[in-house]
Amino acid sequence: MKNVDDLISSAAELAEQGLSKGEIADELNVSRETASWLVERSETTPTATPQETGGPHDIHVDWSALGRDSTRLSFAGKSMADLLSKQGEDVDLTIGIEKAGAPLATSVARELDTDLGTYAPSKHQWEEGDIDELGGTFSRNFAEIRDRDCYVVDDTITSGTTMSETVEAIREEGGEPVACCVLVDKQGVEEIEGVPVYSLLRVIRVGDGD
Repeated sequence: MKNVDDLISSAAELAEQGLSKGEIADELNVSRETASWLVERSETTPTATPQETGGPHDIHVDWSALGRDSTRLSFAGKSMADLLSKQGEDVDLTIGIEKAGAPLATSVARELDTDLGTYAPSKHQWEEGDIDELGGTFSRNFAEIRDRDCYVVDDTITSGTTMSETVEAIREEGGEPVACCVLVDKQGVEEIEGVPVYSLLRVIRVGDGD
């Protein structure tokens, strides 16, 4: 995707496929507010730039060059595993945040020789309103928490809400998140809920975008 119009078109296609706005945000690596704006813009013509319509200030991250190639993805996973490798001697579980965090977590788990679990965040059900009213789930097809120390892996931190939710969900299951790792951190956070965050790339916005 090369511009905002491409994002609007992609949002429209995903909405037509029945994805929630939260899932669209996940697919396009943007905030929920940006996803809502993109879907709303797709329903009007002609398209306009965010500056012309008072749209959200956000950063779209396209890492499909990694995601579409298993070798490149494995190299990214190895780099993330290297960031995490010295963060806990007793960690034997890696939790991937669905959807995009799951394949990355698979690579990380293989490199660090841990079990693999996945978590589907509440934003996948989100359309409008308070996301706190929804709840995420751990997949029963993968490893259980069982009071274990674990790593948390995702592709992108946009607002930090999903990572924070995942950390809290792990603790509710009796587990202890030791460290989090992402490809890209759009917030530049050092920790979330007391858990250190590591990223391959950290985006720092300069100016207010006006």
